[in-house]
Amino acid sequence: MLLLYLAATLAVAIGVAHSFLGERYVIQRLGRLENLPRLTLGGRESMLPVLRFAWHITTMAWIGFAAILWLMAHRRLSHESAGAAISATFLVSAAVSGISSRGRHYSWIVFLAIGVIALWQVVG
Repeated sequence: MLLLYLAATLAVAIGVAHSFLGERYVIQRLGRLENLPRLTLGGRESMLPVLRFAWHITTMAWIGFAAILWLMAHRRLSHESAGAAISATFLVSAAVSGISSRGRHYSWIVFLAIGVIALWQVVG
């Protein structure tokens, strides 16, 4: 069981490092480029927010996996707890996607649907 706690901790740590270092060394540098590609909807100014939320959603997924590992370590992983962790991960992803793209990137709708469906199946 201790190894599951270690795995959960490492998943959170790599997620935090991924977000912090990626923001500092990848996203900010890309934002300074003059020739950043344009998006079909929104143009060049929409590209950086899309890159940013896509980058950080990876971190959120890893933290969601960490929650499942932690539940496994506590021997509390059940249909309900796994569904709740998955639902929370997708609901947070929906919020980040929707807010950072100001609703222009439609992934937030799909993430929201997944989160609500998972939660509905767990609660209902």
